[in-house]
Amino acid sequence: MRALVAKAAPTGVGAAKLFCIVKANAYGHGAVAVGRAAIEAGAAGLGVVCVDEGEELRLAGIAAPILILGYTTAAEAERIVELGLTPVVDSMQVALALSRFAAAKGATQRVHIELESGLNRHGLPLEELVPFAEGVRALPSIEVEGLFTHFAAAEEGDDTFTRSQFDALMEASARLPWIPVRHCAASASVLNAPDMRLEMVRAGLVVYGYEPAPGIAGDVPLRTALSLKSGIARIIDVAPGGTVGYGRTWVAGRPSKIALVMCGYADGYRRALSNRASVLVRGRRAAIAGRVAMDMCMIDVTDVIGAAVDDEAVLIGEQGGERIDADELAAIADTISWEILAGISARVPRVYVRGGVVVGSTDLNHR
Repeated sequence: MRALVAKAAPTGVGAAKLFCIVKANAYGHGAVAVGRAAIEAGAAGLGVVCVDEGEELRLAGIAAPILILGYTTAAEAERIVELGLTPVVDSMQVALALSRFAAAKGATQRVHIELESGLNRHGLPLEELVPFAEGVRALPSIEVEGLFTHFAAAEEGDDTFTRSQFDALMEASARLPWIPVRHCAASASVLNAPDMRLEMVRAGLVVYGYEPAPGIAGDVPLRTALSLKSGIARIIDVAPGGTVGYGRTWVAGRPSKIALVMCGYADGYRRALSNRASVLVRGRRAAIAGRVAMDMCMIDVTDVIGAAVDDEAVLIGEQGGERIDADELAAIADTISWEILAGISARVPRVYVRGGVVVGSTDLNHR
């Protein structure tokens, strides 16, 4: 994390403030722990997608700036002001509601405005954005703190389109020179485009130790920040010709030992991994046998000498010199590592480790 904070500083005068994107949904209740670790490592603030995620961080005592990068409504304006969150606004209705509640509280409400430059998701095109920004600026108790855009293909290899989006942001900035903070760089651009770091960067996937694309991290020493572990609940013998799991998609070709692991697709271990992925037991790979079920999966431990009930089963992580990461599972499931990580459900207990020492844990009830 500290290496990434250092990387965020561009060449020349000043340094880009690092905002770490934390996902309350993605990591169950881990957003608070990730947020605290990011701030302690030097991040200037945190990014979330909705007011509820921001509220969770505030209720946990996190006082750092929190930017809401997703859609917000006028109905949420009072909560935003009360919680001291910074939203992105793209309608005068929301801006007016924020102005009204901020004025009533005697506060100044900071907002960011997004330029639509090619992602075609949020934000306003340049010719609409400039008068909108000027109108929001004129509202009482409102400070337009930030101007940004969101890249569509920064990790795809050809940076021509990304450069055009950056140039569009620079044009918007030239027409709105009074907005002090500009940002566009997410994980890929934080790592490989120093001139795009500007006053602020938004690091997401890279915070969790994964590259947005192979080789993009360069000299930044990334370390994965998450392991997914369970244990062997039962081991049974299956005779040749016996089948395992729903649909009988796995057939024993020899006398086999099949272990039951309590982790399934309701926990985030995808059904697409059925009969294709592996789990680590006693430092060896044990193949998934049959279809991954809602709450559990089965693995073939025939060749894992000494495999026993209560042995640790590593679905993502390292064990005995072997490693399975989210990139590997993503390749099997034809998706991206973000989806593998974000899919780990809230019912999976979290154990927080720092320097090899357990420093906390949470379960479904935040205990």
